[in-house]
Amino acid sequence: MKLTHGPIKTDEIKLRWLILGELAAWIGSSFVWPLTSVYLNKQLHISLSMIGVVLFFNCAGNILGSMIAGRLYDRCNPYPLILWGLGLSAVVLFIMAAFHGWPEYWIWLTITGFLSGWDGTLINSIATSLKKYPSRYVFNVLYFSQNLGVVTGTLIVGYLYDYSIVLLFIIAGALFVIAFINAAINYRPIINFSKERSNKEKSGEKQKAQPMPKRNFMMTITFLTTLAVTWLMYMNWESNLSVYMVSLGIPFHLYSLLWTLNAGVIVIVQGILTRFPHIFKNLFHQIVFGIIMFSLSFVTLIFAKDFPHFALSMFILTLGESTAFPAIPAYINELSPITSKGKYQGAIMVASGIGRAFGPLFGGMIIDHAGYIPFFTVAAVIIFLMVLLLIPMYEKLRKHLTIYK
Repeated sequence: MKLTHGPIKTDEIKLRWLILGELAAWIGSSFVWPLTSVYLNKQLHISLSMIGVVLFFNCAGNILGSMIAGRLYDRCNPYPLILWGLGLSAVVLFIMAAFHGWPEYWIWLTITGFLSGWDGTLINSIATSLKKYPSRYVFNVLYFSQNLGVVTGTLIVGYLYDYSIVLLFIIAGALFVIAFINAAINYRPIINFSKERSNKEKSGEKQKAQPMPKRNFMMTITFLTTLAVTWLMYMNWESNLSVYMVSLGIPFHLYSLLWTLNAGVIVIVQGILTRFPHIFKNLFHQIVFGIIMFSLSFVTLIFAKDFPHFALSMFILTLGESTAFPAIPAYINELSPITSKGKYQGAIMVASGIGRAFGPLFGGMIIDHAGYIPFFTVAAVIIFLMVLLLIPMYEKLRKHLTIYK
């Protein structure tokens, strides 16, 4: 496979500015999602089942925002689109600082879900326009900044929540203002990229809507299915696992500590992958390794009865997350024609959103009817079946795939 990325152009955003925007946005977002369940239940006295509905609407908004933003990226100038997304995110968070009762919190959280999908899809889509670096490197660095933002945000929110929830929303809004200013000043080169893309379409140099080749599409659908299934199981770490650990006599603060471990390991692994991008022979090998680690993490959960074993399971899970999750959008970027990169980056967010939306419900139904151990077994088996789907599909198609740089 050729790894030629072409000359550096003036229509290319500098990667450091994309990282800054991603970091600010993810720190801001990480001020909101960790406190939602606790705030709604303990402060507003909303039932856990109703909280599940609220989180579902948040995920549904995320999916819708991703779909719309991905389509618009391919057809319109991305510069005003990203400014509107970041600007409105800041406005909504400032509104939440003033009005965070019930049911308005539900409305605002649904809107933030939509804007999160919008912003995330546009940033990933804009990242596909960078030719100075290989896509593997770009998406590894972006994933690193996302999780550095999560580490920073979740650490700060634990201290500020008891002090003032209003201050949390104000700081989160201010971080999106920083992301907006950064985008307004430093994302302007994407305007030239958009004009060049439009000129090529008008001159007939490129098809207006170049379809993805059939074999590329088959491989992409396989990746998206794998991503959705993996998220379907992964979401139970964020929901049902806390109840299971507490039922075993493990304090809740140790469950929270697992997520600090998760974010820390992701930052370390992403740092290693960024420094040594060829640890894996290619992106596909990186994806397969990650999915196997996801499956293995649920196998180890079957035997976990104390905190060290849960920490081991989380470590294995995080190896999977930090390798597979950034590699999938990078590979799909290489499979996508230039006229539909936004569409398929949006599809990635949609697949993730579907898994996140239905994961707690799926896991809860199995746990209610059969228990935790059967669920861990089912999760491990289903994720491993994705590996058995990926490998033969790749071997069948790899020589016929069209790679776009």
